[in-house]
Amino acid sequence: MLIVMLLPNSRTEPDGSSVIRVLSYNIRSMRDDTEALARVITACAPDLVLVQEAPRFFRWRKKLARLAAASGQVILTGGATAAGPAILCNLRATVERTQDVLLPLTPGLHRRGLATAVVRFGAARLGVISCHLSLQKDERHDQAGMLLDRLAGLGVEHAVAGGDLNERPDGPTFRLLADSLQDCRTTAPWGGEFTSTPANPHQRIDAVFATEGIEVLGCGVPLEQPGITETDLRAATDHLPVLAALRVPATA
Repeated sequence: MLIVMLLPNSRTEPDGSSVIRVLSYNIRSMRDDTEALARVITACAPDLVLVQEAPRFFRWRKKLARLAAASGQVILTGGATAAGPAILCNLRATVERTQDVLLPLTPGLHRRGLATAVVRFGAARLGVISCHLSLQKDERHDQAGMLLDRLAGLGVEHAVAGGDLNERPDGPTFRLLADSLQDCRTTAPWGGEFTSTPANPHQRIDAVFATEGIEVLGCGVPLEQPGITETDLRAATDHLPVLAALRVPATA
């Protein structure tokens, strides 16, 4: 009999720490099957959704709000105001502050940004960043450095960052982030590895990272998560999601 190992559910521990689920997902501006997309997000039962390629144009807030409502989330920050990255959260999160950051624009290249927030889950305080890095390697590397600076500037002991890196783990940008943070998939592999593309998964270019002190309980593509089907994963968007379960210590 095949035994499928599931990630732990969200909960608050007796010591005040919180187990949370963080989902990173490139949703391709909701140009695909939005009902399938909502089903995938709902089945993952995330506390935080780090979105890339959120809608950015006509009625973008309404579109993102509709997705959030359909998947048991609310909009925390981001979208067009961050040039695509956004953060959704469930009602378990208490929001301290948010900030959308536009990164320097390189002429001829797409504008990039960061969606950032500080939230609490009970006694656990957490910084959060959603990112979508450049297709151009030098700009991408510079943006990763800016992400790390912004993460340090949040003024919190514990933080997570995730998104579409447009680079594989052996690339210099991915290594820069993994040298400074825990690459959650490497720390505690779970589920599938490759995130691109749903029809032919062959590369890992999406990731969730966590600062030291956060315990990574498992991270990967939720292929065997109850409620998720291959049909929905293929129909929802052109990336596969990354789901991580993390134990965040209580803030002293």
